Amino acid sequence: MSKFDFKKEYKDLYLPGKKPVIMEVPEMRFIQVEGRGNPNTCEEYKNAMEILYGLSYGIKMSKMSGTQPDGYFDYVVPPLEGLWWGEDGYSGGGNVTDKDRYFDGVNIADKDKFCWISMIRQPDFVTEEVFLQAKSVLRKKKPQLELEKAKLVLWREGLCVQVMHVGPYDAEPETILRIKQFVKKEGCEEDFSEVRRHHEIYLGDPRRTAPERLKTVIRHPVRRL
Repeated sequence: MSKFDFKKEYKDLYLPGKKPVIMEVPEMRFIQVEGRGNPNTCEEYKNAMEILYGLSYGIKMSKMSGTQPDGYFDYVVPPLEGLWWGEDGYSGGGNVTDKDRYFDGVNIADKDKFCWISMIRQPDFVTEEVFLQAKSVLRKKKPQLELEKAKLVLWREGLCVQVMHVGPYDAEPETILRIKQFVKKEGCEEDFSEVRRHHEIYLGDPRRTAPERLKTVIRHPVRRL
């Protein structure tokens, strides 16, 4: 019996085309870790990855020890996702108006000032009890990890525009400008806030994939005018 693959079952969420589309993103369950700093260099981001993957794979592999939770089914761990902003709400530097305050992925002045929430989607059978059990198991294996930073959340993103970006992460602004043109044409506007952020879903591993072949879903919150 094949494993449940969220990317294949929910292609509208994870496999958009290269042309932007507007969609309603439903409520989903995530394990999240929040932090700050350059993801390419800071230890905090590296630790967040260990926590997220340690917990996610711990829950998935609970079947091996016979401790799988009620409702368990075999599945592929969903891709890593990230919400991004800057220490001052954006990441462009200089003076900005309230309308332009929030980071949109275009103007990246200082990656060391990035703030982020990294997260991995979880199946619906992952309750708070299951999450705490996974933390307990991982704490015994890796006591150095700051597992108190991890939390299980239900999150509804709402109305968004998204598109598939193919290429290096630093080349995303070109794709994002196409998003902006599309949003305006559709009679909408971007709707960034303290809880609605620039969102990326990583479908490739930069350690194993050439930069020009990386695939990243870029998702921005919008509202209709």
